[in-house]
Amino acid sequence: MKPSLILVNPWIYDFAAFDLWSKPLGLLQLAAYLRQYDFRVHLIDCLDVHHPRMKAGATWKRPRRDPYGTGKFWKETISKPEPLQNISRPYSRYGISPSLFEEELRHCGRPSAILVTSLMTYWYPGVRDAVRIAKAVYPDVPVILGGIYANLCHRHAVDCCGADRVISGDGMATILKVLDEYGIPAPADNPNPERALRPAFDLLTRIDYICIMTSRGCPYQCKYCASRHLNPLFVQRDPEEVLDEILYWHRDFGVRDFAFYDDALLVGSRSHLGVLLEKLARLDLDLRFHTPNAMHVKDITFEIAGLMYRTGFRTIRLGLEALDMAFHRDLDNKVKEGDFERAVRNLRTAGYSSQQIGAYILMGLPGQSAESVAETITLVGGAGASPYLSEYSPIPLTALWEKALTSSQYDLIQEPLFHNNTLLACWSEPMKKKAVTLKRMASEIRLRMKL
Repeated sequence: MKPSLILVNPWIYDFAAFDLWSKPLGLLQLAAYLRQYDFRVHLIDCLDVHHPRMKAGATWKRPRRDPYGTGKFWKETISKPEPLQNISRPYSRYGISPSLFEEELRHCGRPSAILVTSLMTYWYPGVRDAVRIAKAVYPDVPVILGGIYANLCHRHAVDCCGADRVISGDGMATILKVLDEYGIPAPADNPNPERALRPAFDLLTRIDYICIMTSRGCPYQCKYCASRHLNPLFVQRDPEEVLDEILYWHRDFGVRDFAFYDDALLVGSRSHLGVLLEKLARLDLDLRFHTPNAMHVKDITFEIAGLMYRTGFRTIRLGLEALDMAFHRDLDNKVKEGDFERAVRNLRTAGYSSQQIGAYILMGLPGQSAESVAETITLVGGAGASPYLSEYSPIPLTALWEKALTSSQYDLIQEPLFHNNTLLACWSEPMKKKAVTLKRMASEIRLRMKL
């Protein structure tokens, strides 16, 4: 019998969480990769909002779902971890119940191995609980942990989470070797590449939307971002291959909503995204596209803005971060004077309203003033876009990490829970109080955009 593998997407443990086109894309890519070698693959998604055995009741409230497939998760309030006891907000487990997760493990049958992914470093309590329950159900089955947290906080993951093996680096390149070391060789020596062309979204209970990556990595070296460490090389896919993937999910599964996960979607657009959008425009399929990871403002030309509007881009998010040019020269060097205003003009000319054009503004950076954030919020609204604040999370292995360590009152090295963006870990208590006013400013401008 072919070896069976259970792939697990753990819960989110946090003060807040929202399904903003949130799917474990890396895990679904791994599932497709393993299926091409003829493994039998089962997926347990602890964040599954459509699980048929999750029922609303006294304890559980059915998650509200919004247009385009986004919405809330199932949620249960739980005790805060000791390091977060002083935070005066409720702490929750987002996703299905632990008892249902255990049922799913048993329903899959005894696997050859269990592969667990991880995302935010400060969500590791959910990872740890998933590993603990998996090992309780199948104590003699190897549990292998990978993903972002396992990569950025490798030593902590090894010491804390209880997995038999923690993989850092490119899990795709090493997973077959690790499985073989546990006596689980691939059933097929020669992989079938046709089975690895698309992430295995078909393993989900229901497909509300599809997450697409037209590239891997990013050519920029922003000091607050770990993209360059997680994916050292910037590689773009053939636009024809991306088009085939979109058409497959639309044709065979009726999907209309697609969220781009690229870190640098618009780089080299004339030979990349522009080609894809030209082909989509000719097909006139009434699809809807979303950019939750944000796009670089300097690459939004008049032509690209027009193509985005014609092909159904509904959620526009711009990676502005700040309008202070000294900020960009120091931290990312990706925005120059006038780039943002030009991008907004191009989008407005294409047909987008101010409400549809969102700009992410970083807040909580080491050494950043509340006044500079307030100025950026005002300038974004004045340019005709909607400001969205994005709280800075200290990320290990980034160029800004050392400065974060010296700016923070928290022990960021020993306790990843302190990376939580809710804490604004690199701002003083007086600065954190100003954050309330900044959030209100941004919210009021967005509200005016709707009128």
